[in-house]
Amino acid sequence: MNENEKIKTEEKKGEKIYYKETRSNNTVAIAVVAIVSSIIGGLITYGLLGNKIEKSPESKTDISGSSVTKYEISSVENPVVAIAETAGPAIVGVRVNYVSSGIFGALQEADEEGSGIIYTEDGYIITNYHVIESAINNSTATVTVTFANSDKEYEASIVGGDETTDLAVIKIDATGLTKANIGKSSELKVGELVVAIGNPLGQEFAGSVTVGYTSALNRKITTDGRTYKLIQTDAAINPGNSGGALVNSKGEVIGINTVKISSSDTEGLGFAIPTDDAMPIISELISNGKIVRPYIGISGLNIDDTTARINNLVKGVYVAQVVNNSPAASSGIQRGDIIVGIEGKSITTMEELNEVKNTKKIGDEVTLKINRAGKEMDVKVKLDSDQNAK
Repeated sequence: MNENEKIKTEEKKGEKIYYKETRSNNTVAIAVVAIVSSIIGGLITYGLLGNKIEKSPESKTDISGSSVTKYEISSVENPVVAIAETAGPAIVGVRVNYVSSGIFGALQEADEEGSGIIYTEDGYIITNYHVIESAINNSTATVTVTFANSDKEYEASIVGGDETTDLAVIKIDATGLTKANIGKSSELKVGELVVAIGNPLGQEFAGSVTVGYTSALNRKITTDGRTYKLIQTDAAINPGNSGGALVNSKGEVIGINTVKISSSDTEGLGFAIPTDDAMPIISELISNGKIVRPYIGISGLNIDDTTARINNLVKGVYVAQVVNNSPAASSGIQRGDIIVGIEGKSITTMEELNEVKNTKKIGDEVTLKINRAGKEMDVKVKLDSDQNAK
């Protein structure tokens, strides 16, 4: 793998480039999310509002050897310190080592680094799918978990991963870990102070803290052909923080950092997966090791205004392929059909089609509106499991 090689495909939209960040070959490769720098704005705001945090008398030592102090919202001048000390011990580094083919087929060692969030005291850890993707796809790879204030390292096993949501769970053989407090992202408000914690550039900057604000909620970001609804923050983003935590003023994790936008004209555009969306996925990964979704059985191309005009077509999803023995094939959908609606909702992209489809259950029947050779018709499709397509 070449120095500074991008791990994920970048997707340009105008002058914006969406990145997922990871660190590779001990160099910085742009890839998924992180956070680490200025805190002055948060301190001033909280000083003015009088929202403060003070220590309670209770503390403990976690497995990393760090003294962990519990805090309660009440009254002190610097809430960011208390927030960081509350949530910080639950944030770890995640490193993937593997052997890859280099120039002329020569084998070489490579590594990628990200962050993770301790979910349970007995070693379940949340991270991003793309952080451990190389280990999922390479049987020779090893996954190692590191702590910010300790030399201890643990080899981790992969519990499960879901590329669609960019979420994964790994497990280390340890007990007595300091787990994260998971909050409700639905209670987050625009303008609220948030703290991000992770490992920018890898273990040498472990446990770095960045402070910012909630810039927006439910931002739709499309990258790698998938659309996400994310929390937007102006906290600084750096490679290696993928899978790290976005924390609210109570010290609760309300987001999993995953995406940034980078261009010469942008600054402070970072995004996190809301915990309300992530937790059901995490629970299912721990229980089943995979996510089962409803399946139609087509490959589609988005027909935009320009393509529609040039080819005398309507906007929608052009059916480029129908999978044999799939629900789509059984329902009579044909190559060349254009899907313009699902369940009474007009659509123009595969992302919109999947968004509605994924709210349904396996076995549900959905109605697709099809344009075939200029004529519209409704087609009923009984959704199957995507596992039956593999």
